[in-house]
Amino acid sequence: MDFLNILILLAPIFFVIALGWFAGNFGSYDAKSAKGVSTLVTKYALPAHFIASILSTPKDKFYSQIPFFVALIFGIVGFYIIILLVTKFAFKYDLTDSSVFSLNSAQPTFAFMGIPVLGSLFGAQEVAIPIAITGIVVNALLDPIAIIVSTVGEKTKGKAKDGESFLKMTTKAILHGLSEPLALAPLASIILVLLGFKLPEIGHEMLEEIGSVTSGVALFAVGVTVGIRKIKLSLPAFSIALLKVAVQPLLMYLIAILMGLSADEITKAVLLVAFPGSAVAAMIATRFEKQEAETASAFVISAIMSLITLPIIIALTV
Repeated sequence: MDFLNILILLAPIFFVIALGWFAGNFGSYDAKSAKGVSTLVTKYALPAHFIASILSTPKDKFYSQIPFFVALIFGIVGFYIIILLVTKFAFKYDLTDSSVFSLNSAQPTFAFMGIPVLGSLFGAQEVAIPIAITGIVVNALLDPIAIIVSTVGEKTKGKAKDGESFLKMTTKAILHGLSEPLALAPLASIILVLLGFKLPEIGHEMLEEIGSVTSGVALFAVGVTVGIRKIKLSLPAFSIALLKVAVQPLLMYLIAILMGLSADEITKAVLLVAFPGSAVAAMIATRFEKQEAETASAFVISAIMSLITLPIIIALTV
């Protein structure tokens, strides 16, 4: 695909993001109302789309997605672990700082940009399962691991809640991750499909009535979130953003090649991790009171960088 066609393809996507930025930057939305838009996407619209798409997919198709699932684990969770070790031992960050920095370097905003970007390339129905798999990896694996590691770091410094055992802390983090709609909806739907359940047509139409708004609202929410945040230009913020939109996609490409994924699967895997950093990861930084300004700025910087990196990645992989 030539570069002009890629820009034409991405123009509507960046237009909606810019519209959201305008609304956030000029006061139509504040942090509370922006959270409401994000909640609509992450807890209702996108999970409904996942359920409708997955329950309409033949059982056999899921078995073919196992290599893709494993590749994403290496490309997302593995990348988090690599950055965690580098920041902890090479740059002497404490464990909680390392975990927060690594999480924001590894977690993409797949929930907001996955369907509009990948859907424009492959079709919304075709990309629902890869995006759902990413939701399971991020919400059921990456976030719980990062929260556990960050809490362990606090415990070693005596800042964690007294009386909470490691087992209880771990269980709580895992259950919280699994209870997130972006993990629970696809996971439960896949189990139902493997058990032979098929969604009636009326059920598909009911779910897609709300699921169909995902694409535009999600992009608008990204723009609003960028618009209401202030950028703090710092080396850690730039480092997180660069790791997110450039280094992680390159690693994902190498992993996908080594695992023998098809050309289309390679493109999907690389783009899914090439999206800007996640606002959820930045919120986890706020929860632990670590690198709050840096991670919030990195989210904005990575979103701006993606205007350049996404067209390049599409040109190289499609």
